[in-house]
Amino acid sequence: MLYHLLFRFHDTFSFLNVTRYITFRTAAASITALIISLAFGGVLIRKLREFQIGQVIRHEGPESHRPKAGTPTMGGLLILAAAIIPTLLWADLTNAYIWIAVLATLAFGAIGFADDYLKITRRNHHGLLPRYKMGGQIVVAVTVGVVLLVLANKGLYNTRLIFPFFKDLIPDLGYFYVAFAGFVLVAWSNAVNLTDGLDGLAISTFAVAAAAFTALAYVTGHAVLAEYLLLVRFPPAGELTIFCGALVGASLGFLWFNSYPAEIFMGDVGSLALGGAIGTVALLIKQELLLVIVGGVFVVEAASVVIQVASFKLRGKRVFRMAPLHHHFELSGWSEPKVITRFLIIAIVCALFSLTTLKLR
Repeated sequence: MLYHLLFRFHDTFSFLNVTRYITFRTAAASITALIISLAFGGVLIRKLREFQIGQVIRHEGPESHRPKAGTPTMGGLLILAAAIIPTLLWADLTNAYIWIAVLATLAFGAIGFADDYLKITRRNHHGLLPRYKMGGQIVVAVTVGVVLLVLANKGLYNTRLIFPFFKDLIPDLGYFYVAFAGFVLVAWSNAVNLTDGLDGLAISTFAVAAAAFTALAYVTGHAVLAEYLLLVRFPPAGELTIFCGALVGASLGFLWFNSYPAEIFMGDVGSLALGGAIGTVALLIKQELLLVIVGGVFVVEAASVVIQVASFKLRGKRVFRMAPLHHHFELSGWSEPKVITRFLIIAIVCALFSLTTLKLR
């Protein structure tokens, strides 16, 4: 909204001409998101405590997590507000890609909100029934896939896949892209959700991934850089740089309160929304497969759960002391801050390596 308002007067006030640049609006969105998070984080924590909206700890979780019971949760509402409001303020709202990203993020957040609400009202860690929670995610994910297919049929999107390291391997999935997009979104919303188990772990690693996708979105929409790096260029997708920048700012602001020891948890309303957001951006800028490298920590965390469950059902034995993987290291003697820091280092390395693959093709 601010973009449309300010740019209208750029002929009268020449300094407003900067609003036409995506780089300026991305920085503005990031700063706005950070300010919103820091300004309202303390207020939200007090209100959540006032209404006794606290975290319910799983009985089968590590003993060290017992003192965390009652810590204010549903902080994902702050993340959503801090990310969506700056996007609406600074992005070009005539851009369909922006609305797809915003609405998909809110839809996944709504599913997480319902899950958190039931956990709090029932005073246990069981929220939505798994079939309803997964069913809701699948509906949202497939809807996004159908919308993208419609855009592709109108020449406004591309259902081809870009494989990292292979410049000539660009298969077109056609109608199968709907199922593929659905899988990507469901997988990533759950991957971030599974990673959200230690103070600041999910939000810090997500901030790194969002920063990487800020760069990727900008490159995708840039004529010269996209051609140089042999990317599928989508000029409208460049506007998603602003959305990604807002996610980075919102994440850093939330981390201020969520860092160890956490004053607030994001809850499923935050983790499902963030996973859906990063997955949607990856689809829109045609970096679906690169997301596996960018979010390497999320991939390993989700894989550890799959391996643990499969091993126990097939062999009757566990591979890890506890899944997701961060709990395994906790029970192996690592302190919580050490697990968080080391996973964050890995996340940074994964993000940097993902950016190098753009040229190694």
